[in-house]
Amino acid sequence: MARYSERGLHGQTVQEIARRILTGELRPGDTIDPAALGAELDLSLTALREALKVLAAKGLVASRQKRGTFVRPRSDWSLLDPDVIRWQFANRNDHAFLENLAEVRGIIEPQAARLAALRRTEHDLAALDDALAAMGRADGDAALAVQADLAFHRALLTATHNELLERMEIVIEVGLAERDRLVHGVGGHDDPVPSHRAVLDAVRAAAPGRAEEAMRDLLAKARRDLDTVRED
Repeated sequence: MARYSERGLHGQTVQEIARRILTGELRPGDTIDPAALGAELDLSLTALREALKVLAAKGLVASRQKRGTFVRPRSDWSLLDPDVIRWQFANRNDHAFLENLAEVRGIIEPQAARLAALRRTEHDLAALDDALAAMGRADGDAALAVQADLAFHRALLTATHNELLERMEIVIEVGLAERDRLVHGVGGHDDPVPSHRAVLDAVRAAAPGRAEEAMRDLLAKARRDLDTVRED
């Protein structure tokens, strides 16, 4: 699913209203006054309505005759929509969120590595090789390190050839990016290449048990790196 662009005034407006809803500034059941909000954000009524249409498509708001536009209950939100996930978790580095991410990764990625070892193609291995090479070239550049790490884990999920597991990249990628920015941003962390290479070597060798164990070791290292950042 393509992500919604945040560029331009329209995209920024969508993101700002989404932020207010997802942070609880606008709560489920609250009425949104388009005229008042448009005046606050210095937007035309037409522009604001277009932004609300985007949020309505994602289940965040709805409009009814006599009631107007209102925030829908959280149970109606499209919580697995990539934009909703990104808007909800971007720039969050609180302990609870990162712990939730670690739990999700611990459930999904070891089994993904096992399946990848059984199902990977030469194309999958090439994508993993490219991501690992990019990781090695990052050489302290936090932005490049984050991109390479995301590419590796995305390629691993793709190598499972399970469409539902591939969709889990939506959850893992958003959270992993925030975790990586914390860890790689401070410097002094251990080289991530060896732990990722161990996973790739096992996948290449079609050794599912070894791939699963290598991924568990990688995730344990990721937790240690994050704990080190918290202690600094």
